[in-house]
Amino acid sequence: MKIGKTLLYILIAAGLLGGGAYIISKNQKETNKQTAIIASSNAEIPVNIVTASFEHVSADYSSNGTFAPLQNMQLSSEIAGKVIRVLVKEGDFVHAGQTVATIKKDALEVDHSTAQAAYQNAVVDNQRYENAYKTGGVTKQQLDQSRLQLKNAKSSLDQAGIKIGDSNVRTLISGYINKKTVEPGAVVSTGTPLFEIVNVSKLKLQVTVNESEVAKLRIGDQIKIKASVYPDKEFSGRITFIAPLADASLNFPIEITVDNNPNNELRAGMYGTAVFSAKETGMQHAYMTLPKNAFVDGVSNNKVFVVQKDNTVKLTKVVGGRIFGDKIEIISGLNEGDRVVTSGQINLTDGTKISVIK
Repeated sequence: MKIGKTLLYILIAAGLLGGGAYIISKNQKETNKQTAIIASSNAEIPVNIVTASFEHVSADYSSNGTFAPLQNMQLSSEIAGKVIRVLVKEGDFVHAGQTVATIKKDALEVDHSTAQAAYQNAVVDNQRYENAYKTGGVTKQQLDQSRLQLKNAKSSLDQAGIKIGDSNVRTLISGYINKKTVEPGAVVSTGTPLFEIVNVSKLKLQVTVNESEVAKLRIGDQIKIKASVYPDKEFSGRITFIAPLADASLNFPIEITVDNNPNNELRAGMYGTAVFSAKETGMQHAYMTLPKNAFVDGVSNNKVFVVQKDNTVKLTKVVGGRIFGDKIEIISGLNEGDRVVTSGQINLTDGTKISVIK
């Protein structure tokens, strides 16, 4: 009986050991599988690279921006009332001082007539007081009061006349009617925008330059301007503003006033390029450059992946400068000889292993 129980215990123990061995073997296979996945995730990412170096390039440099109108105004009514005529439509060219709408003025004319009568009475009364004062008929205080009443009556008459004049809504600048927000019959309040007028005979182009460039520029410098939609045409511009303070990217905003051509082909909102000549700025030497495709998330982001000695990459902040075709000047952030990734950046993070495509 004891032998039977002993044999039973031995069989149970053997079964447990066998099951445990199976579980261990299965877990080991899963571990190996996970290790293989991890090893696969740590595979080297193939990339193209370029070596940062100095080179002699055309020292002309350019900076891009968007054209804005030199004058852009919202025209509103000086008085409240009912609009009886709208004399222009969107797209029309108007001259400074031109009437573009009229406000009903019947009540204003009544007010003007009342003010005119009050003024005439004040003139007569004042003349009577002037004569009476000479003969001692009134006191100096009474005469002064009469003169004040005459002055107030004249002011009221002038104000009534101004309001009648304001019933004609006139432009203050020459330009194109870009937007019309009023129709005949509408009742408008003082200050309600009725028209947007844009003057594009001259435009503003705001661009940025780095510190080495801004030091060479002066107010009044003539700059060549290109528009992306007119690649074969050139326009002339003049620097009218240089910011005294750099922006967050350590570049300085520059404003250039651009003369449009007689056909006003340039329009506000178009992309423009200011081309700064090295002959004008005195900058002619070798520059460290990188191709535009080296920059992560675009040139404006000012970040590149630099390859380290162990073939990992490090996201590095750089300061970009002028544009030379498809290359960007590097002012700081890199050393000559640094290897910089130019493709495959979307797959990279700090510390990623890479392999260089031959």
